[in-house]
Amino acid sequence: MRWEGGRPVRFVIIGVALVGPTAAILLSLLLAGHVDAIVALPVLLVNIAVAAAVLRMIQTDTRRLTDYADRLAETPAPLSPPAMASTAAKTIAAALARAHQDRLDRESRDRARAVLVEAVIDQLHDPVILLGAGREVQRANKAARDLFGDRILARDLASTVRTPSLLEAADAVLAGGASRTVEVLLPVPVERTLQARVKPFRPPGQDGGLLVLLSLHDITVLKRSEQMRADFVANASHELRTPLAALIGFIETLRGPAKDDRAAHERFLGIMFEQSNRMSRLVNDLLSLSRIEMDEHSPPTAEVDVGKIVRNVAATLELRAASRKVKLRLDQPDSLPAVVGDEDQLAQVFQNLIDNAIKYGKEQTEVTVTLSARPSGRAGTVRGPAVTVAVADRGDGIARTHLPRLTERFYRVDPARSRALGGTGLGLAIVKHIVNRHRGRLVIDSEVGKGSTFTVVLPAAGAAAAERRDAG
Repeated sequence: MRWEGGRPVRFVIIGVALVGPTAAILLSLLLAGHVDAIVALPVLLVNIAVAAAVLRMIQTDTRRLTDYADRLAETPAPLSPPAMASTAAKTIAAALARAHQDRLDRESRDRARAVLVEAVIDQLHDPVILLGAGREVQRANKAARDLFGDRILARDLASTVRTPSLLEAADAVLAGGASRTVEVLLPVPVERTLQARVKPFRPPGQDGGLLVLLSLHDITVLKRSEQMRADFVANASHELRTPLAALIGFIETLRGPAKDDRAAHERFLGIMFEQSNRMSRLVNDLLSLSRIEMDEHSPPTAEVDVGKIVRNVAATLELRAASRKVKLRLDQPDSLPAVVGDEDQLAQVFQNLIDNAIKYGKEQTEVTVTLSARPSGRAGTVRGPAVTVAVADRGDGIARTHLPRLTERFYRVDPARSRALGGTGLGLAIVKHIVNRHRGRLVIDSEVGKGSTFTVVLPAAGAAAAERRDAG
């Protein structure tokens, strides 16, 4: 309740409290005849004037304190107390200033602590995601954003991760279930397997609903190691059985019936040498493939000159091409953009492709290696600027039914011819995995009777960096 002009009722009450006792005393003395009315009236007026001044001072100090408190509530910075008339008001203003500064200091410490916690969480190697009650992503650390992209934030987890088992586990935990562990398969850009731990989380000191803390651990290497061990036993035992059986048979013959036959010694030792070389090549290719598969999920970071790599490889294969009367022609523009890659692995790619073209191309024909820069566009999974290297032979060609399986380990279109030419059946598998690690693409085109072309598409350096930022 207020009077006109906005003055509070409490100031009227204070005024009455100040003037009332003096007025009552003067009235009593006046009625008793101890004081003349002429004397009492001025005293009463002076008392009223003093009370009015005190009231104005209290009103001014109160208004300034109220305004000061309002400004402190709205200002995230220290404010000096306003000038006050009374000592009590000054004390109150100073207390407000100290309380405000304490609050600012506390908030600053809380912000610094929150920034530190965020920085620590962002440095974690494993992706960590916090899900709200509606399965929306409330928080995601840097590893999670790098894996799935910034678009994961403030959206349903299902819009980014489409693994039914993970979504079911998140829903079950949000409904009050116990922690769960599931496997998540990410097929692109390179197949990866993650182990997801889904745990209930209730923030301390908050009355909000149950949240879910999702952490992902990359177990691709473990899975690949298990698969590689199984594949090695199955494939290597099969591929090694033939040359090993031949070696054992010839050794038994040399120790028995042909013990003293020098002509047989020479012939059998030559065959044994070829078979042992075949086993050595096979073991070396298996070890090389294993190393490449282990690193396939980690793209290289160095910038390399593809043109220089191809020229060096072509130079080392000139004599081999000449021995089969094959002309090796290199078609390269004056300049090519760099690519992000591993120089040794890319040399292995072009070594395999050019060597295959020489081996399977017809004699007295030409093997052409064409390098080019693609400014923009998209070739399969490779977006933006890229460098292409196409190796074309003039051989018998390959039927289209075989093309999808050419990069499988130990797959051969003509096993007898491949073994006769010293092939292990692993060359194109090695090429495929190296190209995958470089986030590139291998394109195979062939026509029976005309020859085959193997094209490697590699992202240019700038495009490769953008691809890594956007991967997820």
